[in-house]
Parts: sequence; C-alpha cells; structure tokens
Amino acid sequence: MKRDIIFYRVRSYLKYLLKSRHRKGYGIHSPFVFYLVRELFGEEHPFYAFKKIDAAKRMLLKNNMTIGPETLGAPSVTGDKRQKVKHFVKQGSLPAKYGELIFRLVNYFGAKNILELGTGTGLSTLWLALPDSRARVTTIEGSRQLSDFARRLFELVEVNNVRIINDAFNRVLPSLLDTTDHLDFVFFDGDHRREATLHYFELCLKKAHNDTVFVFDDIHWSPDMEAAWETILQHPSITVSMDLYRIGIIFFRKECTRQHYVVRF
Repeated sequence: MKRDIIFYRVRSYLKYLLKSRHRKGYGIHSPFVFYLVRELFGEEHPFYAFKKIDAAKRMLLKNNMTIGPETLGAPSVTGDKRQKVKHFVKQGSLPAKYGELIFRLVNYFGAKNILELGTGTGLSTLWLALPDSRARVTTIEGSRQLSDFARRLFELVEVNNVRIINDAFNRVLPSLLDTTDHLDFVFFDGDHRREATLHYFELCLKKAHNDTVFVFDDIHWSPDMEAAWETILQHPSITVSMDLYRIGIIFFRKECTRQHYVVRF
C-alpha cells in the first residue's frame, strides 16, 4: 500500500474522530435517527447467523488459495496484483461490527430485494442474505475467480437466496435494473472510482423508494471515494445520511428532515 494513501487515511480517520458524535443518540432530534443510533446501532443481541458468518470467516482466514490479478474496477483495499484468500479476507473483508449492523438494517427494514455491487469472497453477501431466507440477493462480481470462490462459499454455508452474476457493473447493471421493480437495499462496494460510484448510484436511485437503504463501503478509502461520498450527500432525494467512517448510509424517507450525521461507531 502506498505511503501517501496510508497518511491520507490516518488524517481522514482523525478528522472523523473530531467530528463524530451521537454515539448514544444524544443531541439527535429526529425520532427515526434517534432510534437507529440508540437502539439498532447499539443492539447487542447475537443472532444465530453471526456465529455462522464468523465460522465462515475463520475458515477463509486459513485458506492459502491465490486470487489472481483480474479486476474490473479500482481495487478496494490493496494494489497487490495477487494474494492469498486469507490475506484478501484479513485486509479487505468488512469488519464484523459493520457486517452485523448491515444485517440488523436489512432485518429491521424487512428488505426483500437486495443488490450488492462487489461480491469479493462472498463474506459481505452473507450479512445481506442471512437475515431472511425469503429475501432475494443479487450480487455482481467482475472477477471470475472471486465469483467462483463466492459461489462455493454460498453452497458450503447453505445459502440459497443469492444470485451471483460474473460481469462488469457497467455492462450488466442497466439491463438488470430494467427487469427490477424496486430496490430495498443496495450495498455499493468493489469499484472505488468517483465517476463509477456516482454512475452506479444514479442508476440504482431510479429504483429506490421511501424505505430504501443505500450503504457505501470505504467512503474514506481515498480522495476519489471521499469526493464521491460528498457529491452523493448533495443529492436532493436524500433526506438522512450517516457517516460511520468505514461505511456511509443514506435514506430517502420523505417524512424526515434533511440532515447529515457523523456518528461515532
């Protein structure tokens, strides 16, 4: 990893620490946001699926298979061209506390039509798929090796409500959305370029509704991603946005007053 990127992320994290607050919901006037921060973000109930995902992660952390350099977007964590699965998971997988939060969000909002851009090894997909076996999760991955690897993981964990598509986002997403009535939850990951992120956001926005939730991974990963996140926050359709440093969450609820929160998480 380049030194300037490391310094950038350190500075970015320090800025987040200085700006973040509302850890317990104090100072939040919106009942909707107060509940999310006070109850959902701080919930400690351990769903059974958490153990299942943790077991899958521990298994992957022992996997010495090498993943090749094939990629169709900006790599999310490291510029290394080849690396072992265990290193890929250790460096790039979504930390458990964020995965658990995504699980709780999917569960709380009853999301049934879920889209993920960037499957990776498939660990993040499990957080989206396991809250409700009746939900339909579509995940897109540009790398053939990662797609095949994730498909085997889903079979091993016995997850049957995931459809994985191996293709470039910009090639498959328009036609996929043409056959989709609406999106309840979208997890944006896998292509960390500003223009690409904004393009996929605009495409998915057409299928969003009042209760849709968009989650963006690695919003402070690079100047490009931070710029994309700042641009997204200005969109008039967004009413509530939340910066948790690693991830950014946006809502479109018309009954909420427009407000941006930087939440210590």
